[in-house]
Amino acid sequence: MKKWTYALTTCIMTGLLTLTGCGTADQKARNEVAVTYVTSPLNVPSIVERNHSFFHENMQESGIETVKYSEITSGADQTQALASGDIQFLYAVGATSAILSAANGADIKIISMYSRSPEAFCLFSNDASIKSPEDLRGKTIAGPQGTILHEMLVSYLATANMTLDDVQFMNTSIPDAMAALSGKRVDCALLAGAAAYNTQQSDAHLVTNGKDLVEATIVCATTQKFYDEYPEIVEGFLKGHKATLDYMQTNKADVLQEAAKALDLDISAVEAMYPLYDFDMTMRDSDIAAMQSTMEFMLDSGMIEQEVDIHDLILQ
Repeated sequence: MKKWTYALTTCIMTGLLTLTGCGTADQKARNEVAVTYVTSPLNVPSIVERNHSFFHENMQESGIETVKYSEITSGADQTQALASGDIQFLYAVGATSAILSAANGADIKIISMYSRSPEAFCLFSNDASIKSPEDLRGKTIAGPQGTILHEMLVSYLATANMTLDDVQFMNTSIPDAMAALSGKRVDCALLAGAAAYNTQQSDAHLVTNGKDLVEATIVCATTQKFYDEYPEIVEGFLKGHKATLDYMQTNKADVLQEAAKALDLDISAVEAMYPLYDFDMTMRDSDIAAMQSTMEFMLDSGMIEQEVDIHDLILQ
């Protein structure tokens, strides 16, 4: 388990080596801000916000002339870029990554929810006889370690008093897990978003999804330092986020078309997946409980070595 902590910490500490062109002299004396732009698996608010410039519209009064977008998909790279000041806002980062960053002493604060989508996270197999956790005993399962999918698998196994020691777990990316399942090189694959949708369309067997196992919590974040210095810009970000969600509610058909185009998906795929996502930005008691559960999972699995106070992680 210690190897996990070392590997993940190393990834965070070296993440900036993969980033280029994110920051400039305190973002030109705060005339501009940088926001992450992550579209996968189905991050519709990010697509809609960028298309309609709601952040810029709501930050102009604070002197922001430019909103820069950085396509940083790795959670470790996102949190490192935030810690370094190259990025001011994480617009869609997994709670797992936020907790890991906080556990490693970084300045990170959750400012709103982004999404919850437990049913979009799935475990598939080519073997239709696998219908329970017990049926997974000894099976080879591919998927990304230290993620919502990983947490879902652990939670599913726990319903039968089983652990990862009872299966053969392979740490792979989602595309690699999908390919391995298709090539019959593994028994099961942990998949989300479009990969899960496409796999299900190919008649693969759905063993389980995240319903009642994980909340699949994605959040928005900044730093306490940035908020202390520029509270009005953070307020502008939150207003822009709300404006995005309001637009999505009143222009659903157009929004789905925008998402399909950005993700290069058929509109029918977006229409099928969209109901699986709850994009309400309000922080609920259930969200806090879900993050507490995630933190405990990370602690028990050795991903972090000390507890993180979830209430303190949320900007007050």
